[in-house]
Amino acid sequence: MELTVLGCSGSGPGPTSPASGYLVCGGGQAVVLDLGNGTLGALQRHLDPFDLDAVVLSHLHPDHCADVSALVVYRRYHPRPPGHPAPIPLHAPSEAPSRLAAAYAPSAADRVAADLSDVFTFCPLGEPARLGPLVLTAAPVVHPCEAYALRLAHGGRSLVYSGDTGPCDTLVELAARADVFLCEATWPHDDDAPREVHLSGRQAGEVARAAGVGRLLLTHVPTWFDGQVLLAEAMGAFDGPVELARAGGSYPV
Repeated sequence: MELTVLGCSGSGPGPTSPASGYLVCGGGQAVVLDLGNGTLGALQRHLDPFDLDAVVLSHLHPDHCADVSALVVYRRYHPRPPGHPAPIPLHAPSEAPSRLAAAYAPSAADRVAADLSDVFTFCPLGEPARLGPLVLTAAPVVHPCEAYALRLAHGGRSLVYSGDTGPCDTLVELAARADVFLCEATWPHDDDAPREVHLSGRQAGEVARAAGVGRLLLTHVPTWFDGQVLLAEAMGAFDGPVELARAGGSYPV
């Protein structure tokens, strides 16, 4: 598999990166994990949105799903290809059909606009699912809304994406022996920080160490924090390869 970072800015787009969005290609499939503010534009530098095979959303905060509305417009109204392309699977938390419809529709009364079934086949996260030859596994994590960490496996290789989460056992279990662990590091470590919202750089390193991952990529760094500080924290807790994810960067899995 190949991971391409469409955006990695935490909590919203920044001056050099869209918000969270990641393209994973492997086994003849093209899948996006999250589609935050600005990521659809970045996606088009790598892939025609008509060639997407699936969308997977870790949770429904705007910095992880805002550009789903833009994808609806693109697939509905682009003059190519002729006719209506088949709906693509969208794996997401249970409220996705109503929440994404509300984000897209110009008003609550516009039921035609709010029906997204021509663009997506909604699939609630829970049981493992097949995306072609890729296997998607989701595990609930701690965040102020329904949220999941995600694991994609193919050909004996695995990528785990934390989504947004505080420290929790389910994240360590899902990430066990992953080849690449794409993990949020949202703020510098502070013992008084809320525990069920985000990870610090140190906590991301601790999860990577406990899970025995092969490589740690830090993501979701807000523009108001220094990524190098979070990188140093993670490196102090995990002795394997660690780096900051870079918008536009590609990483083999």
